[in-house]
Amino acid sequence: MKLTKGLEQAVCIITLLATQEKEIPVSSFIINQRLQGSPTYIKKLMRKLVVNDLVNSVSGINGGFTLAKRPQNITLLDIIEALEGPIVTYPNTGLINMVFQDMQPVATQGDLVLTDVFQKADTYYTKYLNQQTVEDLIQETLGLHEIPVLNWNDLAEKKGLLRKVLNNVNGNDEK
Repeated sequence: MKLTKGLEQAVCIITLLATQEKEIPVSSFIINQRLQGSPTYIKKLMRKLVVNDLVNSVSGINGGFTLAKRPQNITLLDIIEALEGPIVTYPNTGLINMVFQDMQPVATQGDLVLTDVFQKADTYYTKYLNQQTVEDLIQETLGLHEIPVLNWNDLAEKKGLLRKVLNNVNGNDEK
């Protein structure tokens, strides 16, 4: 199974929103500018995130997008399922039964065994992804105990965050 490019973009969008001041929506202009993707495609991604209650759309002149849930309540599985639907890695098309039709009921049993193996793998995969929260991923990436909050609509704030992260990585614990 290969997830689409949209997943990486959606993770970036969720991360932008998770680090954004809650009262100030990130404008769609900033999201498009940061992702440097097709505005039409990004609009479709945003729609899926909104429909699946991961992101709120705020209308108006100072509108944009905010997180619908706290970062600790959004998992990678939530994001994947919002974009791709439920994880099903085995596309059982009935080919086993067709190829081995003259060997029934063995073909049917083989089909059931293979389907069961992939269903169990999907269960392990989804369970693991469901344990990976946006908050945990951001904290691990930045090496910080709290998610920094800034205004992505303001360039100066991003530079301040970068200094804080670099100081943390270099062992200079700046408060």
